[in-house]
Order: sequence, then C-alpha cells, then structure tokens
Amino acid sequence: MSALELIATTKTYGDIIAVDAIDHKFASGTYSCLLGPSGCGKSSTLRMIAGHETVTSGDIILGGTNVTDLPPAARGTAMMFQNYALFPHLSVIDNVAFSQKMQGIEKTKRRARAMELLELVDMQEYAERIPDQLSGGQQQRVALARALITEPSILLLDEPLSALDPFLRIKMRTELKKLQRSLGISFIHVTHSQDEALALADEIIVMNNAVIEQSGSPSEVFNRPNSEFVAKFIGGHNVIQTDTGKIAVRTDRVKIQKSKSKGAISAAIQDVEFLGSTVNVTLNSDPKGEMVVSVSDNVFYENPMEIGETAFLSWNKKDAHKLAE
Repeated sequence: MSALELIATTKTYGDIIAVDAIDHKFASGTYSCLLGPSGCGKSSTLRMIAGHETVTSGDIILGGTNVTDLPPAARGTAMMFQNYALFPHLSVIDNVAFSQKMQGIEKTKRRARAMELLELVDMQEYAERIPDQLSGGQQQRVALARALITEPSILLLDEPLSALDPFLRIKMRTELKKLQRSLGISFIHVTHSQDEALALADEIIVMNNAVIEQSGSPSEVFNRPNSEFVAKFIGGHNVIQTDTGKIAVRTDRVKIQKSKSKGAISAAIQDVEFLGSTVNVTLNSDPKGEMVVSVSDNVFYENPMEIGETAFLSWNKKDAHKLAE
C-alpha cells in the first residue's frame, strides 16, 4: 500500500488554479521531494496533504483512509514549517513536548519523551534553553523533534533548509536523510533547490504551472528529462533544436575542442566560470543558441580557452535524449 495517494487533487484561489487535478502515489518509507519554481503549486500541495489548506476538489488517501476533510491533528501527519514556528517563551524541551501537553499527558512522561527525541537530533544538551539562544541549525533540529513527537506516519517539510547558510544546509540535508532512513517513515519535502532534491530524494516530483511535469528517481529525472522545462530546471543540460525536434545533452557530455572535427559545430566562447573541481564554458552557436560545456578543472587548464575564441562542440548520439514536443 502506498503511504499517500493524491487523486485529481485540485486547489483554486478564486480564478487562480494553484494545483490542477494532480494524481500521484507516494511509496511507504521513502523520501520524496516536490521540486519546482515559485508559484508552481508545490507548497499548496503540501499544505493540502497536511490539512492546512482545504481541497477544492479531488481526494487525499493516507494509509488507505480518505483524509480529505479531516483536520490536521486527525491525519497522522506532522509538518515542519520553513520558519520553524517555535514558541519563543518556552524552553526547547517544552517546545518539543507541547503537543503532548495539549493531549493532557503528564509532565514527567511528556518531558521524558521529549528528551528522547532531543537525543535523536543531538540537542539534549540544549533542553533548557529558549529558541533565541540557538542557532538556525539548532532551531531546525528542535522543530524536527517537535514534529516527530506526534509519531506521524508522514513528515511534511516545507523548504526546511532555505534559512540556513550553504555549509549548514549541506550538513543538515545529510542528517535529514539519515534520520528518515532510521525512522522508516515517509518524508515529503518541498524545495526549489535542484541540488537538494537530487541529494535527498528517493523520488523527485517536478511541478510546473500547477501540474506534475515528471516524477521518478533522481537519476531518471536527471538523465532522462521528458520536457524542455524539466531539462532546464533540473540543470546540467543543453536543450538543442535539431531537424527532428529538441534534444537534451548533459553539459558534461559535450566535448569541446579548439580544432574542428567531423560533425562538430562552431561556437564563440562567451564566459568561463571556475567552480573548483569543474569549469563551465558558456558559448553561443548560431543557430543552436547558447550552450554550456562542463569540464574538469585539470582538463581545462591543460588547454585553456579564452572569452572571444572560437571552439568546436560535439557529442555522442547515445548522450542525446529526445524531448517531448
């Protein structure tokens, strides 16, 4: 049984369609990322699953039960918000234990359970501090423990890493994936970051203009984008017009040379971007348009190229993926 199923799930705000009759099954015990640009419908979808937005039409099936009209507390889900929403006047341990306090669970018992979860996220030493005394990463861990104390069947995360600095973001995404695996419950994570989705997800669901453009494993979505939008949004691809339609070729699969070879196309170098272990070379090739070639730094600097020079580009046919019209 799938952990969660969306059936023609729709959300409108007046005449605006935020989510347009989407269908999707989320597998049990997996990490799923809803990925897409701002306004694509991913956060509205997450909020409908949580019960924080009403469903205009369609159904949400959780563990075989239709929860479309149930309040958030009756669904068996927990949501971790982008701003963490911790109570500023409560200690860390009381923040985590708050939902059990509302359920009438005795203080000693609820604080003991809260401490267990603080240990799970390595925050037990900060139990008596208040949120203002914590860093952003520490606040995130507390919010995570508070969400988990309800023992949800699905944890919903709304851009939980967006407020963190880049170094901490990478560290925390590793810990999120490790935690999901250890708990064995489903995580559904909204993000606009391609790197985040590729690093975390068992399944990526790419949304655009209120619908699902493509879903699949990270390698499937990255290596076989089914549309120009997915190829461009997931990144690392050139979209090229050919006589038989558009194709996508990974930027690291395009070969760049100073001398012309059979079948190569000429292009003018517009920019050279050093990225540490790789170098991205941006070129313009009429009539193909702008293209990017990604090469390792040592290969590039063995035979460097300058802005304004002409280069020649080629690729293997097996690396060209045909896109839907």
